Amino acid sequence: MSDLVDDLLAGKHSALARVITKIENRSPGYREVVSALHEHTGHAEVIGVTGSPGAGKSTLVDKVAARLREDGHTVGVIAIDPSSPYSGGAVLGDRIRMASNAGDMDVFFRSMSARGTLGGLSTATTDAVTALDAFGKDYVIVETVGAGQNEVDIVRTADTVAVLVPPGSGDDVQMLKAGILEIGDVFVVNKADLDGADRTVQQLREMLQGRSTAGHHGASGTEMAEVAGTADEDTTAGNNWEPPIVETVANRGEGVEDFLGALDDHGDYLDRTGGREQQARDRFAAEIRTLLREDANGLLADELERQGGLDVQVDAVLARETDPYTVVDDVLAPLRECLSDR
Repeated sequence: MSDLVDDLLAGKHSALARVITKIENRSPGYREVVSALHEHTGHAEVIGVTGSPGAGKSTLVDKVAARLREDGHTVGVIAIDPSSPYSGGAVLGDRIRMASNAGDMDVFFRSMSARGTLGGLSTATTDAVTALDAFGKDYVIVETVGAGQNEVDIVRTADTVAVLVPPGSGDDVQMLKAGILEIGDVFVVNKADLDGADRTVQQLREMLQGRSTAGHHGASGTEMAEVAGTADEDTTAGNNWEPPIVETVANRGEGVEDFLGALDDHGDYLDRTGGREQQARDRFAAEIRTLLREDANGLLADELERQGGLDVQVDAVLARETDPYTVVDDVLAPLRECLSDR
């Protein structure tokens, strides 16, 4: 494991690929690898790209990666695909829609399965971002499945969240009210050369006017400045982030510069207001809670098996010999006893 970590930190792409495979498969030792990489992270800019299916996410990510490479940056792309119900693997294969960077070793692309996790993001995705960050990628882009309001899970991973909306579809814009509207830092009307783009932009602008300025950071720029002791009457007025709406035609590369400019502006905003540090705190808190739930579930599942298994307990409940609350209390009893003895 130590050799694998050393090779990754030395910039060997083969080691990076092996680490991400180990992470995705949850192979023995993956936790030790991620733990060893953690101290080398915190340098990459993590961009989340989400939106409804068909909005052109993969095409835009491809063009953005190519433009970042022209500027001398290295890029890692994680494309979350829906899971196959049979193999659990990714089924769409976004790689075929990202041809601009084929053969460029400084654009590392990986399709990953959503594994049934709401929003298309699993713990494995967060760990893969850790690996790419430790490897030294300047930008890590996470493209989600695009399954609706559950895409809010991407907030746990990304510094900046871009929401893509196709033009001319009132239903897509209305869908944003269900949850995505609150998490977007940048909104993109892609395929802006199609009919209805202007109307979609106007709809988005009207909806954003009523949106909380807190965005997905949990506090407005003004509040964070006040906490940091840097707020005053002349500066707080400019500390609230107003999500821009960018128009792009991704398949022709139009609007990519404007989009990158919006991402840079949001990064500057996070640095200016202290939002980046707050994001990191929120992200690690969410990760710790997720890992606690996963590990606790595993321990409790083992205890349930020791007590006869779920089917036995269900049979007892059906026979009215016990009830679900009593079953849970019995399964949790050894854990409570261990914790109370400490």
